Amino acid sequence: MGKWVYGFGDGMAEGRADMRDLLGGKGANLAEMASLGLPVPPGFTITTEVCTRFYANDRAYPEDLASQLEAALAEIERQTRKEFGGGENPLLLSVRSGARASMPGMMDTVLNLGLNDETVKVLAAGADSRFAFDSYRRFIQMYSNVVLGIDHHLFEERLEDFKDERGCELDTELEADDWSELVVDYKTIVERESGQPFPQDPGRQLWGAIYAVFESWMNQRAITYR
Repeated sequence: MGKWVYGFGDGMAEGRADMRDLLGGKGANLAEMASLGLPVPPGFTITTEVCTRFYANDRAYPEDLASQLEAALAEIERQTRKEFGGGENPLLLSVRSGARASMPGMMDTVLNLGLNDETVKVLAAGADSRFAFDSYRRFIQMYSNVVLGIDHHLFEERLEDFKDERGCELDTELEADDWSELVVDYKTIVERESGQPFPQDPGRQLWGAIYAVFESWMNQRAITYR
C-alpha cells in the first residue's frame, strides 16, 4: 500500500520542504510552514504520484486513496472542531492545484467546497446571511464551471439581468434575500445545462473537484505553459 495523502497542521506535518517532487511546491511549502509552527490552516496534500497513476490507469485512482483521504479529513475535523458535510459548525474546503514547478493560474481551483442548501443556512444563522448566500452562489458558479463544464457567462448574465430587475448597478446593493433567490436561479441553470441537480453531497463535491484539478493538468493553458 502506497502513501498518497500527507497531512499538515497543528504545528506538525508529514511532509517537508525538500519533497517538492512528491508534494508539489505548494504542498511542500505548506508542510514546512506548519512544521515551523506558523499559523497554517490544517489540510492535506494528495501526491503527484496519484496524478501520474490517474493518467496511466485510464483516470482511475489508487484503491486505497479513498480511505487515506477519509482519515485526513477526520484529522482536519478534529483540529478545527468542524464537521464536513453538516452539523452546527460545517467545515468548508479549498481544493487547489500544485505541481513540482510553479504554474500560477494554469490549473484549476475550487473554493468553499462543502456549501449546500443546508450548510448555507447554518452559516447564515451564525454570521452575515448576505455573505453566506453570496458565497454559496459564487461556489455554485465556480464548481459548475470548473467541475461540470458549464459556461460561467451563463451565471454572470443572470446576475446582470437580476440587478437590472432590481434597479441595482452594483453587487453590493443586493441583500441576503436577493442572493438567496439567485442561488435558486443558479441551480436552475445547472440543472438545465447538465441535466442533473447541483450536487448537495459534500463528499461527491470533493471527489468531483479532485477529478477536475487532475484533469486541469492537461488543459490547454497548462500544456502551453509547460
